[in-house]
Amino acid sequence: MASRTRRPERRQEPLTRERIISAAVELLDTVGESGLTFRALAERLATGPGAIYWHVAGKTELLAAATDAVVTTTITGDDTDATPQEAIRALALGVFDAFDAHPWVGTYLARRPGQSPMLRVFERIGRRVQALRVPEAAQFTAASALMNYILGVAGQNAANLRTLQPGTDRTEFLDAVATAWTELDPDQYAFTRTVAGQLRKHDDRAEFLAGIDLILTGITARQ
Repeated sequence: MASRTRRPERRQEPLTRERIISAAVELLDTVGESGLTFRALAERLATGPGAIYWHVAGKTELLAAATDAVVTTTITGDDTDATPQEAIRALALGVFDAFDAHPWVGTYLARRPGQSPMLRVFERIGRRVQALRVPEAAQFTAASALMNYILGVAGQNAANLRTLQPGTDRTEFLDAVATAWTELDPDQYAFTRTVAGQLRKHDDRAEFLAGIDLILTGITARQ
């Protein structure tokens, strides 16, 4: 009688908080915040919702942890050898790209401005503002201006991308908007008509960094 070949048991990767958060980020990127449920997350992790609750108390905690994970990767770079201006630009661009890749992050942070991810970004900006030797009385204003610009523009850019239909060609879309601008009433929209051509060919990241440079120029000029 032929002996039965025994299949080796498949070793499953242990369920950890880190795996849960990573899967939550992937789910949020795919279906957004409304699609993040413990049932959907359990299916993705091939486990039961009860096992997830052992590591995460609920959706609120899960969203906070997922946001923190994304922001942490953005602000952990080594900028020891960078100038304060270079460090601020790098941080700003990191946040911009993170919001672009994970649009839900900006929405979550806007609802919870006092959460630790926001404070970490603010702390990092503030230290670079101090390194610029900004007077103490003006440091809060300078750091807040940078913070509000970074989060506002990065968040708006991510929101704009979410409104586009899948497969939309960016060049064609901007060309259509720019064309519409040129057809506006010349008396009411004289400036908008003038810059329509710049809208057609502008680069979002380059314009974002140009805004950072304008703010930094103003901060250093006031000294």
